[in-house]
Amino acid sequence: MKIVRHSLTVRITHWLIAVSGILLLFSGFGQMPMYKRYNIVKIPGLAWSSNYELTLIMHYVCAAIFTAAVVFHILYHLRRKEFGIVPRRGDLGVSLRGFAAMFGLGKEPEHEKFQAKQRVIYAIIGSTSLVLIATGLLKSYKNLGAIILDPMLLQWSTYLHTIFGMIFMLLFLAHVAALLLKSHRPLIPSMFTGKVDHRYVLHHHRKWLTEGDS
Repeated sequence: MKIVRHSLTVRITHWLIAVSGILLLFSGFGQMPMYKRYNIVKIPGLAWSSNYELTLIMHYVCAAIFTAAVVFHILYHLRRKEFGIVPRRGDLGVSLRGFAAMFGLGKEPEHEKFQAKQRVIYAIIGSTSLVLIATGLLKSYKNLGAIILDPMLLQWSTYLHTIFGMIFMLLFLAHVAALLLKSHRPLIPSMFTGKVDHRYVLHHHRKWLTEGDS
C-alpha cells in the first residue's frame, strides 16, 4: 500500500530547485576560474566549461529558474496554508534524539509528515537559498546600466555569495548522503512518484497517519 506524500506540483518545484541549484554551483565555480586549472576541460563534453561567457549565461538562466521556483514554492504553500515543513519549538532537541536513534542510541521519536530534523534542515537550506538569491540579485543589479553601488556593499555581497554558495554545496551533499542511509532510502521513490510505502510511514511518521499533517 502506498501513501501520497508529494503532489506533482511539489515534485516539479523540488526538481527545478535541485537541478538549477546544481547547475548554479557548476557555473559559479566555472567563473572563478578553476576548470582549466584543474583540467576539468579535458573531460569529454566539458571543454566549454572554461568559457566565461557561457558559464555566466548559464549562471543567469539557472539563477532565474532557481529564484522563480523558490518564490513559487513559498507562495504556493502560503496560499494553501501548508506549514508542515516549517520548524517548530523543540525541533532541535527532537532532531538530536532522532539522530541518536539512527545509531541505535535510544528510540526514534514519533513524527508527523515531516520529521523534526527535516524541518530544521529545511530551515537551514531555505535560509541559505534566500541569502544566495538576495546577494545574487544585488551583484546582478550593478550590471543593469548606469547604476553605482557602494563598492564595500558589493564586496561584502560577493563574499557572502561565495561563502553561502559553499555552504549550499555542503548542505546539498549532506542531503544526498542522508538519503543513502538505509532508514531514509524508502523516501527516494517519493521524489519521483510522490508516494511512500505505508509501512515506512507507520514506522517513521505515525503521527501523520493518526493526526494528519500538511
